Amino acid sequence: MSQVELITAFAALFVIIDPIGLAPIFLALTTGMSPRRRRIIGIRACAIAAALLVVFALAGEAVLNFVGISMPAFRIAGGLLLFLTALEMLFEKRTQRREGQAEEPTDDPSVFPLALPLIAGPGAIATMILLTDGAAVLGTAQAIGVMLSVIAVVFGLFLLATPMERLLGATGINVVTRLLGMLLAALSVQFVLDGLADLPWTGGL
Repeated sequence: MSQVELITAFAALFVIIDPIGLAPIFLALTTGMSPRRRRIIGIRACAIAAALLVVFALAGEAVLNFVGISMPAFRIAGGLLLFLTALEMLFEKRTQRREGQAEEPTDDPSVFPLALPLIAGPGAIATMILLTDGAAVLGTAQAIGVMLSVIAVVFGLFLLATPMERLLGATGINVVTRLLGMLLAALSVQFVLDGLADLPWTGGL
């Protein structure tokens, strides 16, 4: 990849993964957790997302084809699962569940919904497939390096969750959680609509 192509690839992945938009969602999903637990969840989420994107960069659509899953179906499934998380945020189900647990909560959002589908979502997976499709070994390695740099930005912003929580306070967190729950619901519906539009028999709605 040339320098311009690397910058373009970084910009594309940055916009699709949206580290800035993920930071407040991470805050809402980990409300009430200790800084140490947040850090562990952030590391795990970023590591899993990076591993998934590396797999798709190396194997491409063959991974989905192997298990008989099309990209539209993947988008629809991700959207439906994300919608369930959005409902929990809107109606404070996550908060209620945590209040009945010990100091260190057992529920862990690192795999779902953080790693998949928020960080390594259908858009990021499709982008990695496109960036590495037909690329030489060096080009594939560069694409993976660009992706890892975006994931590093995501983790850096995740580390700011605790200061953000102190700044917002309990009322602010409640407002942000509800608002982001609504936005997450809209994002999940968009995932489903994108998947439906890509289905062969819809003719690209």
